[in-house]
Amino acid sequence: MSVRESLLPTLFVPHGAGPCFFMDWNPPDAWDAMAAFLKGIAGTLPQPPRAILMVSAHWLEAEFAVGGGRQPGLIYDYYGFPPHTYELRYPAPGDPALADEVAGLLGAAGLPSRVDAGRGFDHGMFIPLKLMFPAADIPVVQLSLRHDLAPQAHLDAGRALAPLREAGVLIVGSGMSFHNMRGYGDPHFGPVSDEFDRWLTSTVEAGPAERAARLAHWDEAPAARLCHPPRAEEHLLPLMVVAGAAAEGRGRRVFSDRVLETTLSAFRFD
Repeated sequence: MSVRESLLPTLFVPHGAGPCFFMDWNPPDAWDAMAAFLKGIAGTLPQPPRAILMVSAHWLEAEFAVGGGRQPGLIYDYYGFPPHTYELRYPAPGDPALADEVAGLLGAAGLPSRVDAGRGFDHGMFIPLKLMFPAADIPVVQLSLRHDLAPQAHLDAGRALAPLREAGVLIVGSGMSFHNMRGYGDPHFGPVSDEFDRWLTSTVEAGPAERAARLAHWDEAPAARLCHPPRAEEHLLPLMVVAGAAAEGRGRRVFSDRVLETTLSAFRFD
């Protein structure tokens, strides 16, 4: 196997709605296809990751922050769900050395960052990873987004972190390709989400330079602000980081489903 063939991909995955995969829903099969996709990811990797760097839509800071705890707890940052969903566990270890390396790479690229040893794992991390790697035996480090949600800064952060892939680190962005809370469940938003998803798919599949240029101005895309309202695009920004970390790699859509009347997709870069 060549170096390129053994290089881990970068991924942008949907994390669903709160703890949706671990509770009853109406309709009962609403999240089944997404759950099956997440469960199947490990089997598509060229090798098991030695560690995971997770970029969560649910952590925003003034500057990039990196979780540096040895055994982070869980942050149940969802509200109004059944009591048992606040007893979910994901005891994956942290990796303080990797956290320091992430902060160092960002700093060397001119992107100020800090290590937060007290930060726990939010549900943007532990909900999808419970399906992707249920044994919870792979060290995980979380990376925040920046409050300013500047696309170029997040693309640059990904580029700075690209060398981690050569060291067996799987870089995963956890968010949603559509995230307008008023649009979920509204059939009028089906065609809107389709239009943006077509643009997003063609952008991911474009060459690296064009891909980066289009993502840097994603808000000019068709239906962009209907799918991600102003100042609420945090669920799309993890895609910028993983696209940046893909470097010259090829991108493609690897999952899409109609959920809550909207199209939700996942993307992979090899």
